[in-house]
Amino acid sequence: MKTRINIEKVEPAGYKAVLGLEKFIESTPLKRVHKDLIKIRASQINGCAFCIDMHTKEARRAGETEQRIYALNAWRETPFFSEEERAILALTEQVTLISNHVTEETYEQAANVLEEAYLAQVILAIITINVWNRIGIATRLMPV
Repeated sequence: MKTRINIEKVEPAGYKAVLGLEKFIESTPLKRVHKDLIKIRASQINGCAFCIDMHTKEARRAGETEQRIYALNAWRETPFFSEEERAILALTEQVTLISNHVTEETYEQAANVLEEAYLAQVILAIITINVWNRIGIATRLMPV
C-alpha cells in the first residue's frame, strides 16, 4: 500500500486547524499516561496502524510498561489499570464507537472519578485522536 493524499500539503489550513486542537490537548493538565492510553486505545479500535505505531513508541519513551501496552485491548480483564484509567478507557471506547452512544453508566463513572474540567479535556482528547485516526486511515499513512 502507498500513502494517498497529503492533507497537510494540499489543505494546510485544515490540517493546521486539527493541529491546533492537538496543541490545545498538549497544553492541558491531562496526565501523559492518560493521553497515551486514550491515543493507543482509540487507535486500536479504529485500526490506525500509523497512530498505533507512533503512540505506543511515545508511551514507552514516557515510561509506560510493555505489559500495560500489550494488555490495553483487554484492559477490563487485567488488574493493571487504576479506577481513573478504567473510567477513561471505557469513555474512550464509547466515544470512539459513537454510533452505540455513550451510556449514562460510563459517563457517570468518569464524572465520579474525574474533576469536571479534566473530564472535558479527556473527551476533547478522545475526539482529537479520532480525527487523527480518520486522517491516517483515509490517507493510508504508513508506520515508519
